[in-house]
Amino acid sequence: MDELPQFVKKILQDKPLASIQWFVLSQSWLGKTYGEMAKASGYGNNYIKEVGSELWQDLSVALGKRITKKNLHLALKKHLEDEIGNQENQIQQKFSEESSLEIVSPDFFSASQIEFPSGPVSLGSPLYINRRPLEELVCNEILHPGCLIRIKAPRKTGKSSLLNRMIAYAKEQGYQIAYLDFQEADQDVFASLDKFLRWFCVNVSRELNLHPCLDDFWDTEMGSKVSCKIYFEAYVLQYIHNSPVVLALNEVHRVFEHPNIAQDFLPMLRFWHEQGKQDQIWQKLRMVVVHTTEIYIPLNLNQSPFNVGITITLPPFTLKQVQNLALRYGLHWAANSEGAKRLAPLQAMVGGHPYLVSLALYHLCQEEMTLEVLLETASTPVGIYSQHLRELLTLLKKEPELMSAMQQVIATDEKVELDAIAAYKLESMGLVQLDGNQAHPMCELYRLYFSQQRG
Repeated sequence: MDELPQFVKKILQDKPLASIQWFVLSQSWLGKTYGEMAKASGYGNNYIKEVGSELWQDLSVALGKRITKKNLHLALKKHLEDEIGNQENQIQQKFSEESSLEIVSPDFFSASQIEFPSGPVSLGSPLYINRRPLEELVCNEILHPGCLIRIKAPRKTGKSSLLNRMIAYAKEQGYQIAYLDFQEADQDVFASLDKFLRWFCVNVSRELNLHPCLDDFWDTEMGSKVSCKIYFEAYVLQYIHNSPVVLALNEVHRVFEHPNIAQDFLPMLRFWHEQGKQDQIWQKLRMVVVHTTEIYIPLNLNQSPFNVGITITLPPFTLKQVQNLALRYGLHWAANSEGAKRLAPLQAMVGGHPYLVSLALYHLCQEEMTLEVLLETASTPVGIYSQHLRELLTLLKKEPELMSAMQQVIATDEKVELDAIAAYKLESMGLVQLDGNQAHPMCELYRLYFSQQRG
């Protein structure tokens, strides 16, 4: 999969692929159905099929053999093997350099130099693990005029770390960045839509080193949303002449807590994205929306930005990625197949959850406990995950029907049929995996812990 984008570019040569075509190609390579792609991207099923059909036709013409979604692996395998070792394109070079750390000596730094896992992984840190093709997909998408990217996942799964790398890549392209973290907004900012949008515009202006001049564009008779649009259209995007502007909005779930704001602000972002399809000035704006999924979104999805653009969901670490990260933490014993066998119970215990894996490896590299003791105590009050588990329990206790649903899930080894909304909420919290509305625990840690909370 790592070499696929460059390989396809060489095949098609002067016919570059749109971001949605790259999405369909990468997801097809991973074995996803058109239905799954439609659900993940927000596009209609028929549209995804049309994109796929045109893609397979273009590949068939270029290769002189029939390419279909079903034979994609077999048809490209020989050609793909021949292309391994060729120079990778600009995006892949960036991330290949980072991922190549796994074959370097694992002595990156001593245990005393490793910071406790908290917050985003800093740029350049060897502790960042690529989850291809996400990094390539995000960085390729940000190059497209008027794009809207949504990065969503439960807390502490790497959203901000991915966003920071996308921002760094955009800066390398000479793009202007306006980064807003909604956690920084005072509570009274959400008192009204007008106050919120003025706060929004002032902060975007300052991020772009522009003097805020809202009163020159704000008109109460036109309304806050129109005034905000005109401010961007006639001032912000006009003033930034020669480069695209990336509007990176982090912790957007903070807005969800204020339905009076969300019901206007989120459709406004959607409208701006739609404007980018037809208006050149709006094509300069590229938006990235990042939010945690713990909070249920009581919004009309036809009016929100969450069914447009491209959706990025962060998968858990694979066992190979856990092994790679263990090496980066300086755990030499993880370097071979025996090391992978030792790490397999950890990967199963936490389901590959990035933060929970990192927390375990941190304690192991500090030699505070053995892996066996760590796993034995994982779900107990004295275990390293006690705070994380208490936070989840607190969230569940706020909604008794969710606690009841979770108890149903852990009461049996079989998959459990849940109410659709309860299933959605538990999945959003990262507590269960779903097959339709049938749920089972995301990992052994959650099964053990919530089993202890019965009664």
